[in-house]
Amino acid sequence: MIAFGFPPEGNAGAYRPLRFVRRLASFGWNSTVVTAAPGQYERFDPTLLERIPRETEVIRVNSQDLWQRFQSWRARGGAGGASQNQPISHGLGSTGSQPTFRGTLRDLVRQAEARWYHPDMASPWINRAVDAVTRVCRRERVSVIWATAGPVSAFYVAQRASRKNNVPYVLDFRDSWTITHNDFEARRPAWAIRRDRNNMFDLLHQAQAVIFRYDREAECYWQAYRGALDASKIYIVPNGYEAPIEAVAAPKGDRCTLLYAGVVSDYRYDTFLDALAGLKRADPSRAQQLRVLFIGEGMSALAKAAEKVGVSEIVHIAGAKRSDEVATLQRDAHALLVFGRPASKPGYELFAGAKLFGYLKTGRPIIGILPDDETQRVLRQVGSRTIADVESVPEICELLCSLIDHWAEGTLSSLAPDRKACEGYSSERQTAILVRALEGVPAEQPFIPGVQSVPPSLRGLLGDQRWLEGITPPAAYASQAE
Repeated sequence: MIAFGFPPEGNAGAYRPLRFVRRLASFGWNSTVVTAAPGQYERFDPTLLERIPRETEVIRVNSQDLWQRFQSWRARGGAGGASQNQPISHGLGSTGSQPTFRGTLRDLVRQAEARWYHPDMASPWINRAVDAVTRVCRRERVSVIWATAGPVSAFYVAQRASRKNNVPYVLDFRDSWTITHNDFEARRPAWAIRRDRNNMFDLLHQAQAVIFRYDREAECYWQAYRGALDASKIYIVPNGYEAPIEAVAAPKGDRCTLLYAGVVSDYRYDTFLDALAGLKRADPSRAQQLRVLFIGEGMSALAKAAEKVGVSEIVHIAGAKRSDEVATLQRDAHALLVFGRPASKPGYELFAGAKLFGYLKTGRPIIGILPDDETQRVLRQVGSRTIADVESVPEICELLCSLIDHWAEGTLSSLAPDRKACEGYSSERQTAILVRALEGVPAEQPFIPGVQSVPPSLRGLLGDQRWLEGITPPAAYASQAE
């Protein structure tokens, strides 16, 4: 298993391989994990190490070059040092407002990084990870190499290790690399983007199996890389959750607590705050019954926005918490909150954050302030009725009023998603699909091209002849595509 992010890394991407490695043994598979040893963790959570099976070997390889080690040193405060559990920082300076010179300098550095590192900032680990996989293949009978991305450099490790050791590989997409918006890729020159797309064609075509999170995501790749994929090699494995769905117990408290757990900087929360302000003006007594708790990194902008619209007494903010602390807060909350990505970013419709699936096992109502995206699709699939259009402040306000009323009446359980439907996202079910991909056995629910449509924000991109002209697959593949 090739997973750049793995415990004690506690970011959202580390949970997917952790869930799989914990369940694969029950399906008769033994796993060895090759992961990165970063200079600094994005979200250090040592408690996750206890969840790795004792029989699982974890090989950690250096993931940085001299420049990145210098950047990590700067992020830790230089010679003064800092603990490993502080969030990692990229580029120059903080993410707040900066003088023009520093902002320009930081942008120039990132432009240079986008031209130097290929295919992504994690590229320094590729050769070291390939060597680590090769050492395992020489002493063990390895059946298959599975790689999860982002970063997409994990796919390059899988392909190169596969060629070197004559072992098939399986690709697992956690991000829609080359298709959806990516700040790093947006800074890359045209020649680098063309190379990325050609390499992606090659990666897809040579894989034993390719795993996508949703049918719409698979359809996008099917159309973008025509001829690279065989429909029988495509498997759909969304994110999921581990452990049974928790028994629903009514939390205590004299206010209805709505919890958001995770980063907010990439999400649309402006209309939610506007709705809180509108509720406070229209019905102050009802607004006083609501408490919205945000936990995670990057909350300063949200705090300022809440203060600006006058809802600071409703919105409460705390820093990042360990996974066990987050689980406790979720159990203590009356409902859970989820947002969507801004519509300005191409491919926003393909997004459903990992937090959503952790929410599913709590048995709590999930309040979705969303565009028409995969998060909304999942919530509707599990029978959730607590969804409001992110563009409609009145609709959001009405939803909040309904939440408060159900809390006051003691009927919140009626707003919770359907328990049986949520079980479809359990780690056991997801691992069962993964095993079929590892064994090369066709999926029980096969992907059928053309059933799903490409999301509106990507139709112009994937239908643009320039996209197709940018991909020049090897001649052996081109004849198949025709």
